[in-house]
Order: sequence, then C-alpha cells, then structure tokens
Amino acid sequence: MPPAKETIVVIDDEPEVRSLIEDMLRGLGYTVLATGDPQAALQFARTHPDPIHLLLTDVVMPLMAGSTLCEEFRILRPGARVLFMSGYETVEAYGVRLAPGEPVLHKPFKRSHLEQTVRAALLYHLPGSRPRTSPR
Repeated sequence: MPPAKETIVVIDDEPEVRSLIEDMLRGLGYTVLATGDPQAALQFARTHPDPIHLLLTDVVMPLMAGSTLCEEFRILRPGARVLFMSGYETVEAYGVRLAPGEPVLHKPFKRSHLEQTVRAALLYHLPGSRPRTSPR
C-alpha cells in the first residue's frame, strides 16, 4: 500500500497513548498534529494552512468531551472526517451519536487495526451524502 498523504489531528489526554498513536500514524505516512488539549486541536483547525482530513479524538477527556470537540471542529473544518476512540464498550453513553456504519476505534488496539479503522473513517460517508472514493 502506498504511503498515506492525509493530515490527522490526534487528541488524547494520556501522553503515552497520544505519542504511540502519533508514532504509528507517522509510520504509515500520515502528517500528524497531536495534542492533549482540545483548545489546541481547535487552534489547529483554525490555523493549519493545509487540509485536515481526520480528527481522531478520545471520547472521554477532562477538559472537553470528544463529542463537544467534534461539533466545534466540524464547524471550522466541515470537510474533515471524525474518528472517535474509546476504552469503553459504548461511546453513546458519553454523548457521541454515531451514524450507521460509522467506525469507532476501541482501545487497546494494534497498529493494523488503527490503520484499517483510520482508512475506513477517511472513506466513510454519512448516509445520504455522496460516497468518497478518495479522501485526498
């Protein structure tokens, strides 16, 4: 598979988890903007000069819920996809409303699962919208 060219914003309040995800995604060829602060993620959305293709966010964080971050991020970057990750069985209990078939990344995960789930999120389209054949 050729290297990825998309840009992903990664937000997780656990530094070790965030660093591991960042390393895995960079190893797959993605450009990664990583932070533990939701306000910094929103600042990336406001100021990053190039397209941002995906927001990969933890569902439960101390400073802002992942669902709230997602809403604000989508206002700033309406074309970006969102992939929620969680160590919990269900994300719906934490205010996340998923569309049918929308991918979720459950922790812990292996690099291969991260790769597959990120690709699925980049290609995912909301029901009723036009399918994407390539997120690039």
